[in-house]
Amino acid sequence: MALAVALALGGCALSGPPPAVDAQAPVQWQAPLPHGGTVDQLSSWWRSQGDPLLASLVEAAQAASPTVAAARSRLAQAREARVATGAALAPTVDATLTSTRASQQSAALPSNTTSQGYLQVSWELDIFGANRAARDAAQARYEGAQAGWHDARVSVAADTANTYYQFRACERLLDVARQDAASRADTARLTELSAQAGFEAPANLALARASAADAANREIAQRAQCEVDVKTLVALSAIPEPELRSRLAGGAAELSPARGIAIDSLPAQTLAQRPDVFNAEREVAAASFEVSGARAQRYPRLSIAGSIGRGQIHAAGDSVTAGTWTIGPVQMTLPVFDAGRRRASVEAAQERYEAAVTTYRGSVRQAVSEVEQALVNLQGTDLRAVQAQAALDGYRASFTAAEDLYRNGMGSLLQLEDARRTRLAAENAMIAVQRERSAAWIALYRAAGGGWNRDNPNTSVISTASNP
Repeated sequence: MALAVALALGGCALSGPPPAVDAQAPVQWQAPLPHGGTVDQLSSWWRSQGDPLLASLVEAAQAASPTVAAARSRLAQAREARVATGAALAPTVDATLTSTRASQQSAALPSNTTSQGYLQVSWELDIFGANRAARDAAQARYEGAQAGWHDARVSVAADTANTYYQFRACERLLDVARQDAASRADTARLTELSAQAGFEAPANLALARASAADAANREIAQRAQCEVDVKTLVALSAIPEPELRSRLAGGAAELSPARGIAIDSLPAQTLAQRPDVFNAEREVAAASFEVSGARAQRYPRLSIAGSIGRGQIHAAGDSVTAGTWTIGPVQMTLPVFDAGRRRASVEAAQERYEAAVTTYRGSVRQAVSEVEQALVNLQGTDLRAVQAQAALDGYRASFTAAEDLYRNGMGSLLQLEDARRTRLAAENAMIAVQRERSAAWIALYRAAGGGWNRDNPNTSVISTASNP
């Protein structure tokens, strides 16, 4: 009768809240899209920049990163959890071997040895879908862990690229500081000669020396910052420092990525490439399945067991061998009283589901904000670069004229130093704009998901030879 009830209720699996919810994403971007972007697939974006050193640094950092290693471990754990929960839907089979030696008190009865080997099978019929819900939740979390692994690789790639471009910008700033220090030292030398000849006041000589010392101080500070950037790259990539310095000295690189990123005009399509958003969406699905599983625990459970084997009895030199089998017990368990434990489990699962929905929608809003911030910064740096270059050209020309006047005795040292300061500020501002532009491109790469494809999440687990 219990088996008949199980068959009748086989299609009665309980359902939970919807596993897919509206992301509430905007229908269009509120920031201008970048122009000239030619890269649609970002998984190999680093190799498209024409800087093999950058690509190799990203590879090395991803291989050495503890963040990526932790994400890989979570992925493996999620995979095994999926296998374990899925196994609950299948019967379990155990093999047992026994041997018993019995001695009788009566001399008329001989001692005997009983040996038996049998397979014991047990199976819980998943009538209301509790085990299926657990399996589906584990599957959703496994898919989310796949996306999380790729998200970790994208983050490490972005951090490495930012540090690399920061170092290249530091090199440019150091070169500017070195040239400025040399120029000011030359001015101080000429001023000292003029002062010794009586053509310059001691105050002007003191100003020239102070200016040269100030420039030397900035050069030392900038060199120290470049050293810090190298140390950071060593820590990220795990490349020995002498080898890394040799590779970095191979040639200067551009301060901004050479190729842009094409962003789809529809936010929903761009957000579909975000592994963190997909992970949050899968967590909603997993929480929904857990609600179903908690509800199923409040209903009857049916299990069936059985065994088949062969045994042998050996007594007084004779042996008897026979096959054995059993069916049962068929057991139905009906929850009667648990002081509200199962109901509380359902309520807790429902609350986790609501929290997962809130987190998911929050991750969508954050993703939209990150993309639009990157787009705004890109447009801003694009416009600022034009103005910064125009200002730099003008200040360079002004400094050259002031320097010529001073060397010919027609200009004052104060005028020269003022022109020098403005030119130096313009040089540094131009480098800063270029550095900000590279940071904006990298932020957009990160905000766009780094080339992950949600339509085939298995492709996110790519070989270490590739570069998200």
